[in-house]
Amino acid sequence: MNQLSDKLVTHLKQFKHMAIAFSGGVDSTVVAKAAYLAVEEANRFSSTSSNNGKRDAYKAIAITADSPSVPRSEIESCIQIAQEIGIEHRIVSTDEFQNPSYLQNDGSRCYFCKSTLYQRISKELSTDSQWIICSGANLDDLGDYRPGLTAAAELGIRHPLIEVGFRKAEIRELASYWQLPNADKPASPCLSSRIVPGVMVTRDRVAKIEAAEAWLVDQGLTNCRVRLHENDLARIEIPIDQIPRFAIDPLRSQLVDFFRQLGFAWVTIDFNGLQSGGMNHLIPLEIKQKFTKIPNPF
Repeated sequence: MNQLSDKLVTHLKQFKHMAIAFSGGVDSTVVAKAAYLAVEEANRFSSTSSNNGKRDAYKAIAITADSPSVPRSEIESCIQIAQEIGIEHRIVSTDEFQNPSYLQNDGSRCYFCKSTLYQRISKELSTDSQWIICSGANLDDLGDYRPGLTAAAELGIRHPLIEVGFRKAEIRELASYWQLPNADKPASPCLSSRIVPGVMVTRDRVAKIEAAEAWLVDQGLTNCRVRLHENDLARIEIPIDQIPRFAIDPLRSQLVDFFRQLGFAWVTIDFNGLQSGGMNHLIPLEIKQKFTKIPNPF
């Protein structure tokens, strides 16, 4: 066990029952793997040290949200990764698309999404107060606008990667050490995050985005975003070195034809390339101030 592994696993052994909000990204995967190892070690110790021979079981489960904003490919990936880790895995349906505050997409959408997710996970668990819910948030997330962290703070969600001081570099290093299949996987926020603030989230719009991005992946891209703006305008973000390939025929005309078949009225490629959090500057300052809160340090 290397130092990063030992640090995270040791930290998690203090918790008896852990539920990990598992998106299939590298961050939550590392937390799920560490929780599984912590539980295995704790259970071995408790079963050998118990005077009455009874096993004082520790538990860890990974819980994945299933909603229209989650690509089907991501759900399948979660199932496969959880099986590889060996951790118990559950998929739960969430109903954020029933919440008008989520659908209006004023810049606080993620707050309502995470509130729904964590409350749904709580319902999935037993009433045993020993359960804690863990996210995959890391120190790098604190430098960006993350309204979901406000929801987490309000509901007492733990952030093990923040608590042990891990940034993305350490997380990927640990994922590689554990030979996790998504160690190099790019970040993949939900489909609703592709819709520009101020434009309502709908099932039709996220379905169009999912199909559009799947087409781009089929053309050989490993990381891309299709941003949906007003009047059904698609703004495509891809790595800068890939732009020339998509800007000339025959791929250009194929792209335009396919996107128009999906219902996009306008098709553009952003010359700034792929940008994480590239639409945060469109969120009103009052919304950012209302939904910004540092996670509980515990």
